Amino acid sequence: MSELIPLEELPRWVPGNMMLDTESLGWDGVRVREFHYSGLDVPVPGIRDFLVVTYKSGATTMNRSCGGAWQKERINPGSVSLLTQAVRSHWHWAEDIEVCHIYLSPAEVAKTASDVYERDISKVALFDVLRVEDPLLAEIATAFSREARAGGIGGQLYAEALRNQVCIHLLRHYADVNLQERRSGGCLSAAQRRLLDHYIEDHLATNIKLADLASVARLSVFHFTRLFRDEFGVPPHTYVMKHRLERAKTQLANPAIPLKAVAMNSGFADQSHMNRLFRKWLNTTPQKYRNAVLS
Repeated sequence: MSELIPLEELPRWVPGNMMLDTESLGWDGVRVREFHYSGLDVPVPGIRDFLVVTYKSGATTMNRSCGGAWQKERINPGSVSLLTQAVRSHWHWAEDIEVCHIYLSPAEVAKTASDVYERDISKVALFDVLRVEDPLLAEIATAFSREARAGGIGGQLYAEALRNQVCIHLLRHYADVNLQERRSGGCLSAAQRRLLDHYIEDHLATNIKLADLASVARLSVFHFTRLFRDEFGVPPHTYVMKHRLERAKTQLANPAIPLKAVAMNSGFADQSHMNRLFRKWLNTTPQKYRNAVLS
């Protein structure tokens, strides 16, 4: 089987009793499930996500092959196994165990790696680790489980904090990260600039968030902000304000458009808000950007 399987199909290959699933909580970039397994001998196709397995109860001798030689380790509660994304594996154990699976999306892992290394990432792969005693990973798994059983009371913010912690820990200790070559000048590409301009023009009447712009450019927020400053000499907020004021200027030239409509169409709450931000923008923006709007 050549296609990568989504985590929803994993129980078909590794049948067990699922005791917890965070799907209904809608956490971004991470999903947690717990299983009770009897002894199994199962080949598993490559899965789409990175997988962290923490062992909650039961002890067994675990045999695993990830496309190469078989490994054999004694697994106990607190032990951790890692499985990188897209790699076929074969698992065999004899005793009953309970495990917690933490699934991390490749996009989220790559985004975190981009933030950590301040570079575009071409590939991230976890090391072939059948057993490691890592209290931090075990504690994060417990925290995820506790949060899920409490109904996700911490919301996205708490889940993202745990997700980022586990991603960064994996990147620092258990991952091979391939960085993309830096482009000459370290600037945004022409395609990225075009997509950004189109997105800004299409969304001027709404609240444009930094994370949305970074997503359009397919970069992490940190990396996007740095490249944007290198490209334009101003932060994204100032660039968006330039577009807002240019639209307001164009529409103000048409007396048929009410001032209130001009403000709303340009993304301002009202005319006074538009005037106030315009004065602030004049005092904080480089001359070339002021000239581009005022000319």
